[in-house]
Amino acid sequence: MDNALLAGKNVIVQGITGSQGSFHTRAMVAAGTNIVAGTSPNKAGQNFEGIPVYQSIADLQQDFRVDASVIFVPAAFAKGAILEAINAKVPLIVCITEGVPIHDMLYVKQQTEKSSSRLIGPNSPGVLLPGVNKLGIVPASMGLPGTVGIVSRSGTLTYEAMAGLTERGIGQKYVIGIGGDPIRGTGFIDCLRLFNEDPEVDQILMIGEIGGTDEQQAARYIKESVSKPVYGYIAGHHAPEGVQLGHAGAILGSENESAGAKTALMKESGIITATSIVELVSLVK
Repeated sequence: MDNALLAGKNVIVQGITGSQGSFHTRAMVAAGTNIVAGTSPNKAGQNFEGIPVYQSIADLQQDFRVDASVIFVPAAFAKGAILEAINAKVPLIVCITEGVPIHDMLYVKQQTEKSSSRLIGPNSPGVLLPGVNKLGIVPASMGLPGTVGIVSRSGTLTYEAMAGLTERGIGQKYVIGIGGDPIRGTGFIDCLRLFNEDPEVDQILMIGEIGGTDEQQAARYIKESVSKPVYGYIAGHHAPEGVQLGHAGAILGSENESAGAKTALMKESGIITATSIVELVSLVK
């Protein structure tokens, strides 16, 4: 993954005429994102506030080059929408939809890995490059252009972290929500690699959650491969075992998936850890 992929100029919205799609399309346009067209099978030939609506990405590509697609379709149709974007060779696919069935994502993940597309999500707030590009629902007003890279599994905590940094006058280059589902596209390590290789990023924030082992793998990667300061926070310090918190990915299966165990490993790996978002933001230089 590279900066050019996330800063892609020609953006489309799959599901542009739905309530979520239309609301967030307006917000993306207001933030300066160049939305050239959208898809909505039943509204083809119409336009949404001056943006042409097509039946499919293939139809749309006869008129436009597509760098990125943002997906706002109901969960039952998300698999089909992502596969359509993969088949159309869209370089970046950002899926905001939550509640996508896990067996749908197993198939989508296999197809993504064989394709030239990169998927962020599902159940993701998307990506914000403050002052450059907004792909999804991350509030642009909370961001400030700068040099921090943020990667997070939690949508709301992403917003809290960036708003806290902005309040302190500390700007962000990347704000990436990878989504909270157990099976998803882009993960922590992809984003950490991007941040570490980008000379314009000088500090990294990583926000994890209980459940799964992604944070453990990321901590090992940071220890071995990341040369910049990393600040880390795991949500769910008081979570009881076996209880789902918020979404499907945040189920505490065993003690080593707990916030305490993950935080301890992060600390051992050289990450500067916090036990709250407020503390995390206060640690950043």
